[in-house]
This record gives sequence, structure tokens and C-alpha cells, in this order.
Amino acid sequence: MTALTKAQQSKVEQVLSARYQKLIEEVRDELENTGEKQYMDIIGQVPPDIGDQSVADALADLNAQIIDRQIHEIRDIEDARKRLKDKSYGACIECGDEIAFERLMVYPTAKRCFRCQQQYEKTYARENTPSL
Repeated sequence: MTALTKAQQSKVEQVLSARYQKLIEEVRDELENTGEKQYMDIIGQVPPDIGDQSVADALADLNAQIIDRQIHEIRDIEDARKRLKDKSYGACIECGDEIAFERLMVYPTAKRCFRCQQQYEKTYARENTPSL
């Protein structure tokens, strides 16, 4: 691990745990309160309309995307916890330099230092951008 003090490590662990619990609750709530219920509420209107079906499908897709983003963040937190245990947390995966504690407090699952993250985003910014 890089030069994080015990107090800093403890703070990072608290931030990761709090965010993890919040995400678990959000996913649970999202699964309980959306999805089929919204779809059936919209589709159940008489007479069914193609536009209503489109809206219901869009809402279902949006809810799936929200849950997918939350699950991805949960996995990032689990990976950060593994790095804490194996003492590699806080080291940039690109250059090996220390990731600033301030950056870790804002983005505790950070894998790259600020400089390497900027370069990564410039390099891969358009990778998943749809084009005509």
C-alpha cells in the first residue's frame, strides 16, 4: 500500500462501507418498486396503445440501466476493498505512483492517479460513443 496512514485507511474503509450499504439499499428499492409494476400499470390502461408500450419499455430499460450502474459501482467497491487487504490500494494501476488521498476521498474506488486518469479518458473517450 502507498503512504496512507492508519487514520486515512480507516476513513477510506468507512467511506467505502457507507457507499456500499447505500448502493445495496438502492438496488433493493429499485427492484422492489419498479420494473414489472410500472410496466403493468402503463400497459394495463384500456385501450393499450403502441405509444404506451414504448414508454413502458423505455422505463423498464432505464430502470435496468440504473441497476446495472449500481451493480458496477458495487463491484468497484469490492475491488477497492480487495486492494486494501492486499496492500495495493492507493497505487495507480498505470504508473504505480501514489493516488492522492484527496482524490481517494472524492472517488474511493479510483484505480489511477489524476494524470493517468486524464490520459485514459482522452484515449478512450469515444470508445462507447455511438455514431451515425
